[in-house]
Amino acid sequence: MNKAGFSQNGQLNVAVAGLGWWGKVIIEALKDNPKIRVVKTIDPVPAAGDWAKTQGLDFATDYNEALADPKVGGVILCTPHSLHAEQVESAARAKKHVFCEKPLALTRRDAVAEVEACKANGVILAVGHEHRFKPAMQDILRMVRAGELGTIQMTEATLTLGLRPLAADNWRLQKGEAPAGSMTALGIHGLDICVAINGPADSVFAKMSSLVSPTRDTLGVLVSFKSGASALISSVFGPPFSIRFAIFGDKGWVQVQDKTHPQAPEGWLLTKYMQGGKPQTVEYPVMSMVRANLEAFADAAAGRAPYPITHQEMVDTIAALEAIGKSSESGAIVPVVGAEKSSPISRSQLRGVPVGN
Repeated sequence: MNKAGFSQNGQLNVAVAGLGWWGKVIIEALKDNPKIRVVKTIDPVPAAGDWAKTQGLDFATDYNEALADPKVGGVILCTPHSLHAEQVESAARAKKHVFCEKPLALTRRDAVAEVEACKANGVILAVGHEHRFKPAMQDILRMVRAGELGTIQMTEATLTLGLRPLAADNWRLQKGEAPAGSMTALGIHGLDICVAINGPADSVFAKMSSLVSPTRDTLGVLVSFKSGASALISSVFGPPFSIRFAIFGDKGWVQVQDKTHPQAPEGWLLTKYMQGGKPQTVEYPVMSMVRANLEAFADAAAGRAPYPITHQEMVDTIAALEAIGKSSESGAIVPVVGAEKSSPISRSQLRGVPVGN
């Protein structure tokens, strides 16, 4: 393949915007990747260019410079959440494919605008929901979509992470960037999985507290879906790292536990318990689900395969996130905007949705 934005050997050339902790993790994950390569970096802080130079990467402080660069075929956004909507739409207008770190947006209106901009300009939109791409979750999604677990009644997601020392003015601590405490950093991954399994949410109830730090560190969410199923999401800063997803149906239940943070994965444990049987546990070997998500983005941009997270799922996840933010402030049950326009997901619909590479 030899076209604008791609290398001679078919790699998608990307610019990474945002050289904080996660931007550097992304760049490290893409070293020597056969499908995607970093050709430019962007950060408004000039000092970030010193690190970029140690990696042999071009650096700019102006995002628009990357959008105007003909050798750049896509952008990866590791920027503050409040900037995502504008940056995604700008990239789409510049005909650049977009991989946006989660959350895609902070409001359903912005998520819809981002999706429409990418569709109108014929570019791929991908999101940093890497937990979709771990092999254990791929198997769970196949079980759900094949009806193996029966009617899904309850989904649980528990995500915890030890408190990291951050300056008081760090953007990740600002209410405008994290409207429901740890939800945008942790809980959003659980919400994405719940939407993948249950379809659009109908209403949410969230309870948030500051128990071990000045930050809003403890969040519990009850989500009701149009399908009639429910989900419980626990998103907590303080305890050591843990991520656990569990799905309960009338024919059986399945649970997956991460051993370590996706920055340095060590594999996963999946336990399955079917009616009339006994619990069975399978151990999954190490792989990089971060890299797998980015490669799925590159495959979609090159036309090799559709990106496995649908536009509708992206919008439904942000619609629920917006409602969670409102509920965590008001203490009330909050309806999900747009739920009245969406239909409950059916098993037949799920069978047509790809689960990943």
